[in-house]
Amino acid sequence: DIHFHLAPGEVLGLLGRTGSGKTTLTRLLFRLYDPQSGRIHLSTQKDANYLTDIRQLPLSVLRNRIGMVTQSIELFHASVRDNLTFFDRSIPDQKILEVIQMLGLSRWVAGLNSGLDTVLESGGAGLSAGEAQLLAFIRIFLRDPGVVVLDEASSRLDPATEHQIERAVDRLTEGRTALVIAHRLSTIREADQVLVIDDGQIIEQGTHEQLLEAGGYYHNLYLSQFRQKAA
Repeated sequence: DIHFHLAPGEVLGLLGRTGSGKTTLTRLLFRLYDPQSGRIHLSTQKDANYLTDIRQLPLSVLRNRIGMVTQSIELFHASVRDNLTFFDRSIPDQKILEVIQMLGLSRWVAGLNSGLDTVLESGGAGLSAGEAQLLAFIRIFLRDPGVVVLDEASSRLDPATEHQIERAVDRLTEGRTALVIAHRLSTIREADQVLVIDDGQIIEQGTHEQLLEAGGYYHNLYLSQFRQKAA
């Protein structure tokens, strides 16, 4: 019984306890499985009113339109270049380096033994969680999808790297439709709308300011995190 509409270019924040259904919602959008009832529609034309049931789209088309960054980043035993482009040799190095510079990673790449030709270990051995997350963001920028899903993308990072990720999120969501799952409200307080989900149901919906005034789950979580930060 979840129903919501996200306009093109809007950012939706998703909050809720572990197991509430946040990640399930994004997996349904990505068609890792299909809903047993109901439909998910996606605008596939410049006219936002022209909607298509995502089950009518070939998986390759759907997944080219949607980019996803999760807590766990899959990296291959291959060069940095191939890890970023998914082995697509048609993407020029200049474009890769422009994105790397935009995200503030030029110093990290310059420190690699062989630059973009540096071979990474399978699973990302030797990379910090933050570096792996930023590599995942570069992947998304290179694909340039219209919809992005960020599933707890900054939950395991140190404060300095988290700041880098937040800047990357701001750049990534600019001009794109986005669904952002987060426990830290700093990640979603600027979202156009926020859904609070519990046991597969929407229990609160509105903007950051509206939900603070409502005095419910979001309000209490905000006060809790504010106290922790102050401490």
